[in-house]
Amino acid sequence: MKKDNDALNLEIGDLVVYPSYGVGQIEQFDTHKIDGDDHDFVMINFKQDKMKLRIPMEKTANSGLRKLSNKNRLAKALSVLGESPSLKKDMWIKRAKEYEKNINSGDPVLIAEVVRDLHKNDDSLEQQSYSERQIYLTALNRLSNEYAAVENIDKKIAKKKLEDLLNKVN
Repeated sequence: MKKDNDALNLEIGDLVVYPSYGVGQIEQFDTHKIDGDDHDFVMINFKQDKMKLRIPMEKTANSGLRKLSNKNRLAKALSVLGESPSLKKDMWIKRAKEYEKNINSGDPVLIAEVVRDLHKNDDSLEQQSYSERQIYLTALNRLSNEYAAVENIDKKIAKKKLEDLLNKVN
């Protein structure tokens, strides 16, 4: 079912990316009466988080909701993983805020930058703080979920492929 007023041309079953939650699937479109007016909504199911989100249709564009990246955009994100990490000298709290902002942008290239910059090989994991590790894992999960969805592969395989790319650089 398509909605005429939907700029994204969403359909039930489409995979989409919501910036703060990652990849979800359009489950339904519905209408609710609020303050006497009918409002159209889209419901997105984030199976990996066991969560559903209902967004007003008129807010979808401003919310950052988007369709999955195309293969070219994803290829750009993967190429970022092959680059040397950007070493920032700012205080951790400032870097952490910037990393969180990049993750919540929903842009796979910006998320890939976070993954690249925070990736540590297994033998250097003890050099990573708890909060650094949490931000890294959040970014890696978001990127691997979208990669898996675009390539139509298992999420664990996608994550392993991304980590293999990262380990070639470090």
